[in-house]
Amino acid sequence: MKNEMTFRPATPADWPGIEELLVAARLPLEGAADHLQNFVVGEVGGHLLCTGGFEQYAVTALLRSVAVDASLRGTGVGQQLLQNLRLQAKERGVVELYLLTTTAAAFFSKRGFSEIARADTPSALQASREFQGVCPASATAMVAKL
Repeated sequence: MKNEMTFRPATPADWPGIEELLVAARLPLEGAADHLQNFVVGEVGGHLLCTGGFEQYAVTALLRSVAVDASLRGTGVGQQLLQNLRLQAKERGVVELYLLTTTAAAFFSKRGFSEIARADTPSALQASREFQGVCPASATAMVAKL
C-alpha cells in the first residue's frame, strides 16, 4: 500500500473493524471492548488495518489484542503499532507492560520483551479475563519496562 498508515486512538465506532481484525487473527474478543479507551488503530484511506490495546492496572498494563491485517504482516506495521501503544501506555503512567501470547513470542522478544513465569506477573493482571482462562495456560508471559 502506497498510502501512509495513520495511527490514532480507537473510538466506539471502530469496534466492528477491531472485532474483524481480532477474529481474523484468532485473538480473543472477551473483555477487549471493555478497554477500548486504551486501544489504538492504524488505518489507510479509512480502512482499519491494525489494532492493539492494553488493560491498565495502576502503573502496570496488560498488552492485548495486537492484530495486523494478514496482507501487512512482515512490513513493519506491527512494530509501528507497538511503538504507538507503548507511547500511549507511558503517557498514562504505565511503567511495565505485560502480555500473554501463544504465537508471537519471537516478535515481542525482538522488541524488548522478556519471558517471565506466569506466576511472576502482578496479581491485578492475574485477575484479568486474559489470565482467567481466555488465554490458555500454555501462553507465554512476557514483560517490558517502559
